[in-house]
Amino acid sequence: MTPWKWYATASAIALTAALAGPVSADVKIDDIVKDAASVGDVVSNGLGPQGQRYSPLKQVNKDTAARVVPAWAFSFGGEKQRGQESQPLVKDGVMYVTGSYSRAWAVDAKTGREIWQYDHRLPEGIMPCCDVINRGGALIDNKFVFGTLDAKLVALDAKTGKVVWTKEIDDFKAGYSYTAAPLIVPSKAHGALIVTGVSGGEFGVVGRVEARKADNGDLVWSRPTIEGHMGMLNGKESTMTGKQGETWPGDLWKTGGGATWLGGTYDPETNLIFMGTGNPAPWNSHMRPGDNKWSCARIAIDPETGDIKWGFQTTPNDGWDYDGVNEVVSFDLNGKKAAATADRNGFFYVLDRTNGKFISAHPFVSKINWAKGIDKDGRPILDPAFRPGDPTKSADGKKGSSIFAVPSFLGGKNWMPIAYSKDTKLFYIPSNEWGMDLWNEPVTYKKGAAYLGAGFTIKPVFDTHIGSLKAMDPATGKVAWEYKNKAPLWGGILATAGGIVVFGTPEGELKILDDKSGKELWSFNTGSGIVGSPITWEQDGEQMISIVSGWGGAVPLWGGEVAKTVANLNQGGMVWTFKLPKQLASKSK
Repeated sequence: MTPWKWYATASAIALTAALAGPVSADVKIDDIVKDAASVGDVVSNGLGPQGQRYSPLKQVNKDTAARVVPAWAFSFGGEKQRGQESQPLVKDGVMYVTGSYSRAWAVDAKTGREIWQYDHRLPEGIMPCCDVINRGGALIDNKFVFGTLDAKLVALDAKTGKVVWTKEIDDFKAGYSYTAAPLIVPSKAHGALIVTGVSGGEFGVVGRVEARKADNGDLVWSRPTIEGHMGMLNGKESTMTGKQGETWPGDLWKTGGGATWLGGTYDPETNLIFMGTGNPAPWNSHMRPGDNKWSCARIAIDPETGDIKWGFQTTPNDGWDYDGVNEVVSFDLNGKKAAATADRNGFFYVLDRTNGKFISAHPFVSKINWAKGIDKDGRPILDPAFRPGDPTKSADGKKGSSIFAVPSFLGGKNWMPIAYSKDTKLFYIPSNEWGMDLWNEPVTYKKGAAYLGAGFTIKPVFDTHIGSLKAMDPATGKVAWEYKNKAPLWGGILATAGGIVVFGTPEGELKILDDKSGKELWSFNTGSGIVGSPITWEQDGEQMISIVSGWGGAVPLWGGEVAKTVANLNQGGMVWTFKLPKQLASKSK
């Protein structure tokens, strides 16, 4: 076989197991919509499109958690370690998981044996902001779909790992990339749509949300997230996002940021896609007076047309890189269709998910100083003393006055997803207590170059801890309990009907806590820091729990003084799967 034919057919390195193993069945859109109630599989990011990350399983509970043992472990292998932020999916005895450097695997969920592996051929010159991570894929029909660091969307045959189709999201040379798990939503016209965003906010890209046909990846609609840009529907211009020039000065809206780098959630009850938008560009807010819509916002999108139905901006005229991308989780609050989001700016917001109207906001981290609070309309009450100074007014015109702002630009909560328990009615928020020295500098846009106009150093707020898992009541904003961790928390949370909360730490510990008290019930060291999100499912009558282990992500790259405190943590790449010993599991039913 000639070299070019080898790369054309097997650069993906789809290694089908020689031994007969599980065969993946088709995943239909109804399976995804009902995923939260299904215990035999996990077919969506968030254990259901609403993103509650709650399982009705209760075999592992407050009484049995202490006896959980490893069932199997699977290594990603090779030298491509770095941060592993993936959430696995499981269907019909097969686990699908992604890893650093745009790789994917299918694994026998009963034995941990590899079925196939796909290695995406990355070009030179990719520009990922925050490590070479991937946060997971999506299952639809007989395909496993995930995004790559060179801003492509790849659909693989779920049985063999061979490429079905590949679509370019955008030009990686301009700073675009893609790391989020795609979102699958129902469509009257197309049955199912694959919804994606874009990464690259630090390079002056313009964020957008797009929907593609699941069968061939063809684009159906595209929705920019910065005002003044036109949407597309079925290959033609549709509607403009906002009104050009309303809250942006001059031509800065053309390179306005607002990247949709975390992906979204979907609420079947309102038939709305909820997507968060990132920071405006550049970071230097003195260059762009105004609210800079729709950056640092949550927007609700019609899945059929891509039109924005409502928007809520958490940090207007952001000057601290407080991206508004964090997930929107649908839940019911006192009979109302509500949605909650823990923002990078340190406030926990509750909105009416039918119209985006503000209900409440409460701080979930300590010592917030950039804002004095949130007003009755949901807008921050800014403290001018904690916005970095205008460099054009400095003596040399090169560096504005520096301030110490809390939280840091890595946020009170960053990408790591929260969980909501239908039993306790509490949200479980992985947060971090840190601030930053921040100053502004002049900057000019250049395609493919960093577009910040700021300098920074992150510092801890407390001597004893940075990470803080908090249980918050969305009705009152009160914190029911707090679990403090020395290193920053950077992975997702899982809650279950067994009365437990599951999460991992950078020190490598997978932990199970009591969901009402925060008391530690069990811990296991996985050998590398955990920055992934746990899942649970039922297999052959047993409750399984899985987590991806592998230290990395933004903290060691951007964490300033904080990064020094975790410099000794080892990288890795493993899937760990746990269960109860069989004799104990049978007694707990």
